[in-house]
Amino acid sequence: MKAIRVVAFGGPEVLKFEEVPDLKPGAGQVLVQIHAIGVNPVDVYMRAGTYPRKPSLPYTPGTDGAGVVASVGSGVTKFKSGDRVYTAGSVSGTYAAQALCEEVSVHPLPAKTSFLAGAAMGVPYGTAFRGLFQRACARAGETLLVNGASGAVGIAAVQLARAAGLRVIGTAGTERGKKLATEEGAHEVLDHKAPNHFEKALTLSGGRGFDVILEMLANVNLGRDLTILAPRGRVVVIGSRGTIEINPRDAMGRDGSILTMSLWNASPQDLASAHAALVAGLENETLRPVIRHEIPLSEAPRAHEVIVEPGAYGKIVLIP
Repeated sequence: MKAIRVVAFGGPEVLKFEEVPDLKPGAGQVLVQIHAIGVNPVDVYMRAGTYPRKPSLPYTPGTDGAGVVASVGSGVTKFKSGDRVYTAGSVSGTYAAQALCEEVSVHPLPAKTSFLAGAAMGVPYGTAFRGLFQRACARAGETLLVNGASGAVGIAAVQLARAAGLRVIGTAGTERGKKLATEEGAHEVLDHKAPNHFEKALTLSGGRGFDVILEMLANVNLGRDLTILAPRGRVVVIGSRGTIEINPRDAMGRDGSILTMSLWNASPQDLASAHAALVAGLENETLRPVIRHEIPLSEAPRAHEVIVEPGAYGKIVLIP
């Protein structure tokens, strides 16, 4: 079968499209015939060798994908050949025609959900759900600010929060991104490149501040986030590309909390709970992944270049 292989850490050019041996599932494993592959920023960091978790070389990237079960190993009870599924983790990597996954990392894909949408679920929606409900414990009636609402995680957060009854304010860096976040459910969307957007956000909260802030770029925004928290508000750091200096008193005066998260730290129970909710959201169509680009698997290096460009807008998906 065809797969992307990485034999050395480096730039996008280290992603090589090669012929590799076919796979067979072991005990507790599911072999998925991949129809679509989700590209995530963490894939880029791992390929570059800058992420704290470094895969053993050589390896095939990717955790997210969607397709049809080709075969199952002994002990697998939840899936059978022919089932439509999405993956949120892979033993062999999903940048390939087939992927081996542990049974717990495979989830049913509703008949009316496309493979493209299924490939967009694992990291973005898992991250948004964990940040909102397992870390911030967001509740209906609270006010949420999504700093970076037009990217894959941001859109997931907007959809999840609206379905749960929160008031949602988003930010985006382009008119196209602002329009998308509005269409997907944000009550108001601000331009995060405008120098006064924090002041505008505070006004939109009625001057009270935000109960929850999901922060995609903490090294730029965290210090200002703390100044627009509501009493007992929570900032959840989802992404950061560097360091930042903050004034702890901005949080102390509000009994505010800075929470951090990584999807890698989620317990099996947390992941099972999250994906039960996500599958239900696909079934009732409150969750609708937005696909920005469909790129052939052979052009994976181009996908890794596009995903780090400014102006986040939905999800990039590779097609085997």
